[in-house]
Amino acid sequence: MFDLVAMEKALANTIYAGRLHFLPTTGSTNSDAMAAARAGAPHGAVFFADEQTAGRGRGDHAWQSAAGQGLYVSVLLRFPLPASRLPLLPLAGGLAAAEAIRVASRLTVDLRWPNDLLIGARKTGGILAEAQTDAGLLSFAVIGVGINVHQRNFDPALSTHGTSLDLESGRTTDRQQLLIALLASLDRETRGLLDPGAGKSVPARLEQTSTWVRGREVEVHGPQACIGVTQGLDERGFLLVRTAGGLVKVQTGGIRALAAPARWDIEYN
Repeated sequence: MFDLVAMEKALANTIYAGRLHFLPTTGSTNSDAMAAARAGAPHGAVFFADEQTAGRGRGDHAWQSAAGQGLYVSVLLRFPLPASRLPLLPLAGGLAAAEAIRVASRLTVDLRWPNDLLIGARKTGGILAEAQTDAGLLSFAVIGVGINVHQRNFDPALSTHGTSLDLESGRTTDRQQLLIALLASLDRETRGLLDPGAGKSVPARLEQTSTWVRGREVEVHGPQACIGVTQGLDERGFLLVRTAGGLVKVQTGGIRALAAPARWDIEYN
């Protein structure tokens, strides 16, 4: 369980001071944060739980959130971010989570566009960003992060096999240390989105961290379903995929590695 007094002390000089909201059990921390945002909760409010009974991933996929096993946290953001930069939010969240995991467990995370945290070929976490805009600017956003920390068993039906920080590191990862590191990383990454150069820096840093966004043969799922080779990200954070029919700019959906290589009579530069 979390030591809230110690956490408040550690976060005393941050935007999160006095804004921690913990529930032993909740349906979804993202749902809690969205409801609080509509009720006027401030920038930097943090909602986290020991267990989620209705945890959500992207596309309303269920996220397994067993009691005491993972990190389930959502952060409310209120700042004047142009709506055009909203697709960068989950990418910034992924960069923040990868850094926090490195700090807390010394593990290296691979980021699969747009929101998956992988260690090798196995998934250890994900990002869920939700937002409301007004007149072309962000009214508020919620970035939710779910990370498998202590889990040992996973649903064999998952499309990507699961893993946890403890399984990968061979050590017990401190969830409180991980949460504090995550909040510090999220503050840096989200404030950085206000920089006019964010549209170049976030995609560029993601490309350095991810093996998926350039030169990877993938199958795209979603409204722009296709098969091709990833060609990087544009300034809005959209994924570019070179297909047999030309370049596709994937704005939403997910990607998976091909089960078998495709055969095309074209060259990729």
